[in-house]
Amino acid sequence: MIVATKLHFPHGRSTLVDRPRLIRKLNEGMQTKLTHVSAQAGYGKTTVLSEWVKQYDGLVAWLSLDKQDNDWVQFWSYVIASIQEKIPQFAQMLGPIIKSGNKVSSESAIAALLNELYHLSSELVIILDDYHVIELPAINHSITYLLEHLPSHIHIFIASRTELTIPTTRLLAKGEFTQIVIKDLRFQLDEGISFFQDVTDLSLTKEQVMQLFHQTEGWISGLQLAAISLKRSDNISETIQQFSGQQHHISDYLLEEVFYQQTEQVRSFLLKTSILSRMNYSLCQAVTGQKNSQEQLEQLEQLNLFIIPLDDYRNWYRYHHLLSDFLEQILLRTDPNQWLEVHIHAANWLESHGFDEEAVEHYFAGKQTQDVVRLIEKNLHTLVQSKSVVLIRWVSVLPENSFAEKPMIELFYISVLLGVGEWKIAFSRIEQARIRFQALQGKMSDVEWNQIMGNIYFFCSVASYLQKDLERTSVYLEWVEQYLPEGSFFQTMGRNRYQGYESFDDPLVLIDDLHAVDRFLSKWVTIWEHKNDYPFFGYLVASYSKLLYEWNRLDEAEHYIGQVLGRKDMEPFARILIHIAFSASRIQQAKGNGHRASEILTQLKLQIDSPDYDLFMLKIEAEQACLAVRQGSMQDASDWLARCGLTYADEIIPNRMAEYLSLARVLIGCERIAESLYLLERIYLVLSSEDGLRDRIKVLMMQSMALHQLGETEAMHIHLENALHLAEPEGYIRSFVDEGPMMADMLITYLELQKGLRLRTLPVSLSYIKHLLQALNVEPSEESSHKGILTDQEAKVLGLIAEGMSNKEIAHCLNITGETVKFHIKNIYRKLDVNNRVQALQSAKELRILR
Repeated sequence: MIVATKLHFPHGRSTLVDRPRLIRKLNEGMQTKLTHVSAQAGYGKTTVLSEWVKQYDGLVAWLSLDKQDNDWVQFWSYVIASIQEKIPQFAQMLGPIIKSGNKVSSESAIAALLNELYHLSSELVIILDDYHVIELPAINHSITYLLEHLPSHIHIFIASRTELTIPTTRLLAKGEFTQIVIKDLRFQLDEGISFFQDVTDLSLTKEQVMQLFHQTEGWISGLQLAAISLKRSDNISETIQQFSGQQHHISDYLLEEVFYQQTEQVRSFLLKTSILSRMNYSLCQAVTGQKNSQEQLEQLEQLNLFIIPLDDYRNWYRYHHLLSDFLEQILLRTDPNQWLEVHIHAANWLESHGFDEEAVEHYFAGKQTQDVVRLIEKNLHTLVQSKSVVLIRWVSVLPENSFAEKPMIELFYISVLLGVGEWKIAFSRIEQARIRFQALQGKMSDVEWNQIMGNIYFFCSVASYLQKDLERTSVYLEWVEQYLPEGSFFQTMGRNRYQGYESFDDPLVLIDDLHAVDRFLSKWVTIWEHKNDYPFFGYLVASYSKLLYEWNRLDEAEHYIGQVLGRKDMEPFARILIHIAFSASRIQQAKGNGHRASEILTQLKLQIDSPDYDLFMLKIEAEQACLAVRQGSMQDASDWLARCGLTYADEIIPNRMAEYLSLARVLIGCERIAESLYLLERIYLVLSSEDGLRDRIKVLMMQSMALHQLGETEAMHIHLENALHLAEPEGYIRSFVDEGPMMADMLITYLELQKGLRLRTLPVSLSYIKHLLQALNVEPSEESSHKGILTDQEAKVLGLIAEGMSNKEIAHCLNITGETVKFHIKNIYRKLDVNNRVQALQSAKELRILR
C-alpha cells in the first residue's frame, strides 16, 4: 500500500525568514546530478527544501523516507510512485520488474528506470528526504548505478543526517555534485535577527540576539527552542545566560525545558505518540486513550516546532525528528513496559484499519511474535507476490520455533528466496525443512503430512533444476508424484505474472546440454500426459516441442504442442499460454503456414488476462515483429520498431533479453546494420557472464548476418564459425534454418572457404554444414558452390533491375538508401560472376533465377 502523505512535501509553517543565499545554493543543484543536504537534526533541511520547492517552477517528485523503506522493493516502488504523482503515465510497466525483487531484476529495474527517465521531455527533480534511514547496501548500490547513468535533465536531491555511503568522488571531480552542509544551513546573523524580529513575539535587543546566535551557532531548532522557552521566562537575560555548552546539551536542556513545562496530559500524549512515524487523531486516541486527540494535535501545532502537517487538510501529522527522537528515548528509558504497550496499541489500530505491514513492525517492537506470525500467514499470498523482500526480512528475524507449526510459512518463505535469486540460502532451508517436516509424521493427519512433503520435494526438485542436475530433479519429482499426485500449488504460483527472465520457465534457456534436456522432458511428458487438470504440464510440453523444433523434427513438435493448445487448465496462466503459443506459431511458420502462425499470436493477445497485461503485450508484439521479418512484412516490422519503446542504445535489461534479441533481429531485417551490431555487442557482454548457450549462439549468428550485409566477409566467417562450433554438439538446426536464403548464402560461402583449408583442423564438421544446407533445401553442388544464391532482398533488387529501374528508383521502391542498393548490386555481381547489369540479367535467366 502506497502512503500518499510520504509523496508530498511537508506543509509546515514558513519560517518567514528569506534565505536567498541558501536558495541560490540549491539552485546550483539544477546544474548537477546530485545535491546532498547534510546536517544533524534541527538544521532545517526539510524546511528549506520545502521552501525551495514552492518557488521552483518545474516538476519535483518528493519522497519522505522512514525506516520501513529500508527495503529494496519498497524504496524503489515509492520512488516510482513519487514521480507518478507528477507524471501519471510514467513507467507504468516498471512495477512488476520492481516487485519481483530478485538480483536480476534489481539491475533490470534501474536500467529500465533510466530508459524511462531518458524519454522525459522536461527536467525533473527527485527529492529523497531523511535518506539516513536507508542502510541496505543493495539500495545504495542501485542509487550509485542510477547516478552514474543519470541523464542530464534529471536531478536528485538527498537530505540526510549523515554522510552518504554511496561513492561521490567521481561526481565531485566531474562537477556533478553539489554539497550543502551545516555551515550553509546555519542561520547567518542577519537571518537570526530577522527570525526574532519577524517570527517571534519577543522583544529582544540586538545584543541578546547576538548572544543567543553565538550560543546556538546559528542552529535553527536551537533558536526556535530558545524562543519557546523565553516566552515562558520571567527573566529573559538570566535564561539566555543558561544557554551554554555543546549543541546536543543545548538540545537536551531546551527540549526538557519545553517538555516539562507542559501539562501532565500533554506530556503523556507526547511520550505515547512518539513511536508513531505518522499519526491522525484516531490512531493517537487508540495509543494514548485520550479522546481529545484532535485538539491535542492542533494545540501542539500552535507551538510551531513539535508537529508537522503531512497534508493540506491537517488530517495526518508527524513529529519533528528532533522531538520524536528525544521523546522515544525518554519513554524507553523511564517506562519500558509502556513502550511495549503503546506499540501493541498502535499495531492493533493499524491492523484494524488495513495497514497490516505497519502493524507487523509495531508487533515486532511490542514483542508480539505470534501476532507477527498471524499477520504473515494472513497475507502470505500478497507478500509473496509483491512484498517478497519484506517477507524475507520478517521471517529471517523471527525465532525458528515461532512458525515451527506453520509449515506453509516456511514453504512460502522458500518460494520467495528462490524467486529473488537467494538460491544458496533457499537450498539450505529446503534441506533443513525436509528433515524437520519428516519428523512431523504422526503428529498430523496423513493428508496434511503428504501435502507438506509433496511441496517440499517439489522445492527439492526446483533446487536441483537450478543447479542443472536434471537426474536429481527427476528423482524428487518422483517423490512429488508419490505424495502429491494432483500437483503442488507452488507449481503454478506466479505463473500469471510477468517475469521476463526465462530460466524458470524453459530448460532450453538454463541447460546447455540439449540431449540431457531431451531425456528429462520426454520422461515427464510421458508420465504427465494423461493428467487433465495439471497446468504445469504445459511448460514441459512447450519446452519439449521447442526442443524438437530446434532439431527440425517438426511433425513431432506439432504433435506434442497440439496436446496442450486450447486446454482450459492452462488459460489462467499468461506465462504458460505464451510459452505454448510461441512454440505453436514457430512450428506453423516453419511448415509454410504463415497465416496460421500469425493467427496464433493474434489470438494469444485476446487470451491474456493478467495484472501485467501491458508487459505481456510487449513480449508478444516482439515475437510478432520477428515473425513479420521472416514473412517479409518489413513495414510491420518497421512499425514495431517505431512503437516498441526499445532502442539500440538502451541499457540492456536482462529480464527483457528476449525482446532485445528481437530488436536486434528486426534491426537487421530493416537494414539498420550499424545499430544492430552496436546492440548485439552489448547483449553478448551481458550474456558472457551466464551460461545461456542458446542465446549466445543467436547473438553470434545475428552478428554474422549483419556483417554479411556489410560485405565484411572475413569477420562474418569468424562469427558464423563460432556460432556453428557452439551449436554442432547440441544439434542446433532451426536457429540457422529460420534465417532462410541469407543463411544459406553464408553457409555456402563458408563451405567454399573450408574446402581450400583442408590442412587445418576445422572447428566445424563439413557434414554439419551440409546437413544445415539440406534443411534449407539447398544442395551444395559444384555449380552452386561458386555461383551462390541470392537473398530475398537481392532477388527483389535484381527484379527491379530487370524492370529497368535506376538505383535511385530502386531505393525509393524498397525504402532503402542508395548506398544499400549499390551494396546489393555488388553482391549480385559477385554471386553471379558478372560485371554489369546486362550480364547479371543474362546469367540470372540462365540459372532460372529470372524467367
